[in-house]
Amino acid sequence: MQVPAYVEYERATSVEHAIALLARFGPEARILAGGHSLIPMMKLRLAQPETLVDINGLAELCYIRVAARADQNRADGTGQELQIGALTRHAQLLDSAVAGEHFAILHDAEKVIADPVVRNWGTIGGSLCQADPSEDLSAVFAALKASMVIRGPDGTRTVPAREFFTGPYETVVAHGELLTEIRIAIRPGCGSAYEKVLRRVGDWPIGAAAAAVWLSDASDRGGPGPSGSRVSPGSRVSPRAGTARIAEAGIGLAAVGAQNFAAAEAEAVLRGAPATEATLARAGEIAAEHCRPSSDQRGPADYKRHLARELTVRALRRALDRAR
Repeated sequence: MQVPAYVEYERATSVEHAIALLARFGPEARILAGGHSLIPMMKLRLAQPETLVDINGLAELCYIRVAARADQNRADGTGQELQIGALTRHAQLLDSAVAGEHFAILHDAEKVIADPVVRNWGTIGGSLCQADPSEDLSAVFAALKASMVIRGPDGTRTVPAREFFTGPYETVVAHGELLTEIRIAIRPGCGSAYEKVLRRVGDWPIGAAAAAVWLSDASDRGGPGPSGSRVSPGSRVSPRAGTARIAEAGIGLAAVGAQNFAAAEAEAVLRGAPATEATLARAGEIAAEHCRPSSDQRGPADYKRHLARELTVRALRRALDRAR
């Protein structure tokens, strides 16, 4: 029988109370949110915290909303951002119309994360703080160039998603701090998509790619394909769509050893380039070249590198279609 070691239990009533409890019980205290990662690790004695600080009652960290940009930098967008509380459940993000309206990639990813039981209780912040190299949302927020809000005894700080992860299962969240919010700037001309290959439904990915593109302006976005039909997710970029130009792009990769879950070198190829099949293919090649997958029970490294290339192109195609 797998039984966790003895542990003290405290239930936080506010963010400030949670931070105070972490300070009181020291570095061996751990936050309990959804618990889908922490509890199995405790059962296997891979994690043996002395105290669990339960934050599940903190409704102040459970929300999805559009609000004014906190940084007041409106030069590159509408001055608004999507804000997601760290205690928001996966199922809530999947059901959120406002999240899907602005960033369809969030619904793409949530549909293939685990199963309904896990999604009903697992939290967005908990998934990110676990920092598993195969985590879906880590790649998604890297592609969207999100920001993470962290609160601690010394106040609040904001960290870019690509600086949030310091290594496998490690983040910049220090002892005594909490991840409280994820922010994504809302900019015009955006399309996004997520592609994932897995062994069975609900499994971690063998390889996955997230893509977000921002087209230069409305007049350059091309339009429907022949006879007014849209480009289907798996199809090639249409000739007419080739007139579109990519102003900015974000690519996130999961489970293939991409640094900080991002493919920055591939993004550079897309920036300012026409939205042609050749451009997307080149971006996929560069994304594959710069990832460092490992051979394991899910597949050999060469196969994962192939997935990185192919899934990057597929995600970019779908993102472009949505941007139009």
